[in-house]
Amino acid sequence: MEKKEIINKFKLSENDTGSVQVQVALLTARINHLQEHLKVNPKDNHSRRGLLQMVGKRKGFLLYLKERDIEAYRNLIKELSIREVK
Repeated sequence: MEKKEIINKFKLSENDTGSVQVQVALLTARINHLQEHLKVNPKDNHSRRGLLQMVGKRKGFLLYLKERDIEAYRNLIKELSIREVK
């Protein structure tokens, strides 16, 4: 249910499920969920590795979007409340 809501909020067209904005929003939701999991289970190193991989993937998407469309990038990081990538 939550995934559909995120897709509907960030989609660019009617059938859009894979644009950069949607992918970043979905990754951010998964990252936030894993961060909460790791607060309860600090020794879960397998999940921590998965979290770091997702953060790296999101960073790549954000760098791509920053190069292609700076305004969409700024709106996205503002809406998701995430830091700028360098």
